[in-house]
Amino acid sequence: MNHLSLIIKREYLTKVRNKSFIIMTVLSPLIMIALIAVVAYLSQLNNNKNRTIAVLDESGLLSSIFKNSDNITFDILADISLEKAIEQVKAKEIYGLLHVGKRDDLENISKHIKFYSEESPSLTIISDLENKLEAKLTDLKLQMSGVDIQKIRTSKTNVNIAQESFTGETSSKIDNVLKLAFGGIAGYLLFMFIIIYGNMIMRSVIEEKTSRIIEVIISSVKPIQLMMGKIIGTSLAGITQFVIWLILGGIAMFILSAIFGIDLAQMQTPQQEMMQQAMSNPDNQEQIQQVMNAFFNLPIANLIVAFIFFFIGGYLLYSSLYAAIGAAVDNETDTQQFMMPILMPLILAVYVGVFTVIEDPHGTVSTVFSFIPLTSPVVMLMRIPFGVPIWQQLLSLGLLIGTFMFSVWFAAKIYRVGILMYGKKPSYKELYKWLRY
Repeated sequence: MNHLSLIIKREYLTKVRNKSFIIMTVLSPLIMIALIAVVAYLSQLNNNKNRTIAVLDESGLLSSIFKNSDNITFDILADISLEKAIEQVKAKEIYGLLHVGKRDDLENISKHIKFYSEESPSLTIISDLENKLEAKLTDLKLQMSGVDIQKIRTSKTNVNIAQESFTGETSSKIDNVLKLAFGGIAGYLLFMFIIIYGNMIMRSVIEEKTSRIIEVIISSVKPIQLMMGKIIGTSLAGITQFVIWLILGGIAMFILSAIFGIDLAQMQTPQQEMMQQAMSNPDNQEQIQQVMNAFFNLPIANLIVAFIFFFIGGYLLYSSLYAAIGAAVDNETDTQQFMMPILMPLILAVYVGVFTVIEDPHGTVSTVFSFIPLTSPVVMLMRIPFGVPIWQQLLSLGLLIGTFMFSVWFAAKIYRVGILMYGKKPSYKELYKWLRY
């Protein structure tokens, strides 16, 4: 393996010096932050827009619930017909007219409420109006039935079931949410890293193969060394790109926010106010404490170590398969027939992680898929926050490493023959023959 370090260095420098790599490394975070800033700016303009809604309450029971807010002003109409109200709203270019018909009983009133507008109204505004009307009509019905509403409100009781294992370890619903979040982020990062940089390895092999450079290189380097050098070198280039994205993203956030006139301090003010209000509320204080306890109850050290090993193992496993595909074909179009068998286990792993681990992290399906090497990097990373025995993690990692070594041997066999094959689209039967050479 005396040439491996040279191949890694060459592959890394070739990638980071490539013009398209440099341009995308610089522009990608800028474009992303610019899009976020534009969306935030447009959302800010939309939120600052004040709308006026006319209310014609012919029942005389619901007008009192409509209170002006920062973005909505209610214009209560009286002693006017519906036709004239519509004309008045259209003449003044008011956002819309809420009409409550006059009926004998509350049940009929709820069925004769309409909103008139020139264009389709905002779903948020309609939902807010519906909630106000439902709450008021419900209170009126209870009052007509002789029910004391205040007693009903004071009699409501919140139930929060405490959770504790047989060994005395306490947990809560918040614990499960945090565990799912950590596992989901880890699995998603691995999934995206494999897709992005696995394709980069495959394209790199195809480019060198079609340019015939590979014929010169292979005369002094073993195919397996070349393949591993490409995988490791491209991985390091990907990590470099990711670190640069983080740095440029942080810088661009402040610059672009200033250009678009978005004050980051003002954007944080409502959050600070919410935190202050939460801290002043004893119930919210308890919830915040539960979140903090849930965070510290996570197996942080186990998560970090497992993430590193499963991330590296999963990426190397799939990267070797991507390299084999690149060696087997002459152009990127021909890769489609081989991509599906590789992508299907990844998609299945994400599906199992999202829909099965969340419901039963220690069930049969979750456990089995956390041992299958092609799905274990994603599924096991999503299971670990819920508490997985060390022996299961080690067994899963051992199977992953063993499968990686087999895939390297398998990919090297295809790589050894495929990098020198030109002009013919290989079939699965051809690949099987290459394995026997």
